[in-house]
Amino acid sequence: MAIDLLVICASSGENLSLAERFAAAARGRGQQVDLLDLTTLELPLYTSRVHGSTGVPATVGPLGERLAAARRWVICAPEYNGTIPPVLTNAVAWLSVQGDDFRHLFNRRPVVIASHSGGGGMGLLTALRLHLVHLGANVVGRQLLATAARPAQEESIHDLLERLEALSAA
Repeated sequence: MAIDLLVICASSGENLSLAERFAAAARGRGQQVDLLDLTTLELPLYTSRVHGSTGVPATVGPLGERLAAARRWVICAPEYNGTIPPVLTNAVAWLSVQGDDFRHLFNRRPVVIASHSGGGGMGLLTALRLHLVHLGANVVGRQLLATAARPAQEESIHDLLERLEALSAA
């Protein structure tokens, strides 16, 4: 079965709730959706020493297949010390060494980025956008930043899904 949208979450709590809202909204639009919580994966910390001595962990292959099976992604992540959370960076590091082309999974992939952040959140959104663009992803121009004082609005979630669909149709 083809997956229209993979919603990737890089934390539990508020970002997982935000990811679930994106998934529900996409299902409401008739899309096949998969929700991936990176915090449930058993991935060792990537280092070149670990990679050289043990190779790519067995869990990376199925993770890569899951990402490749979806035409579009939404990534929900918190700001972590002003940037991308380690669980997301670690997953990307492992995914990028599983073949000859480190951009393979990301190249031309339509992606929305979103965050529910206890802090500012802009450090994450800026760093994640730069990271994904470097990997070749087509990141939607609009992003979502929610906080306790400014929760994500349903209209914003739907608008981002529309933009994502339009980007992947182009």
